[in-house]
Amino acid sequence: MKVWLLSALFCLLAITAVAAEGHPVSYRSGDETIHGVLYLPQGKGPFPALVVVHEWWGLNEWVKQQASNLAHQGYAALAIDLYRGKVATTADEAHEIMRGVPEDRANRDLLAATAYLRTLTTVDAKRMGSIGWCMGGGYAFDLAVLDPKLKVAVVNYGHLAADDSTLKKIHASVLGIFGGKDVGIPAADINKFEKQMKALDKKVEIHIFPDAGHAFENETNLKAYRKEDADNARKYTVDFLAKNLKY
Repeated sequence: MKVWLLSALFCLLAITAVAAEGHPVSYRSGDETIHGVLYLPQGKGPFPALVVVHEWWGLNEWVKQQASNLAHQGYAALAIDLYRGKVATTADEAHEIMRGVPEDRANRDLLAATAYLRTLTTVDAKRMGSIGWCMGGGYAFDLAVLDPKLKVAVVNYGHLAADDSTLKKIHASVLGIFGGKDVGIPAADINKFEKQMKALDKKVEIHIFPDAGHAFENETNLKAYRKEDADNARKYTVDFLAKNLKY
């Protein structure tokens, strides 16, 4: 067997060995029972925890892998499902499903996720946050507005807010990661958000990758993916979470 193949096999086995296994969970959101996947680090805990919110595709394998990675870093990671089991395979389908999610139901589901995590003995209820990508990045931000006890929110190219009345509700430290060529979220709006947050004495850290567009962190998105930028974005996230949630 060639050396490069042996090396690739070794790396694959190493990743498999450390990957956190997800466990299906159910919890209440209003009158509904909804489902998610919970990933726990090794050990007894209690662990800092994150609500992990999927892209507009739904709770697919990519976002589950991100939750597993976060568990390996030491966080209880709850990958939630805002689509009630639906997973899109085309952009048209994703757009249609996303538009069909009522805002009040999504907000209720987000709060249900943090409420569920706070019931777990494996979770440190005082060290909780949110993280998401694309649509999920916006919802991760929304959860920081809805839940004043949240410690952190990681917004990967998701929507923000522009009014002070909304930003005043945020007590979490916010990490924002964006692409400079993302036409849906102009850099001018991101810079304005950062200035507003700082003027309100909120903790915010913003990184704009000038040559990246939307969804550049997802390696399954071949048109948008930028490996070097994605690697740097993940490093910023790892460092931010360690600084603001682990200690």
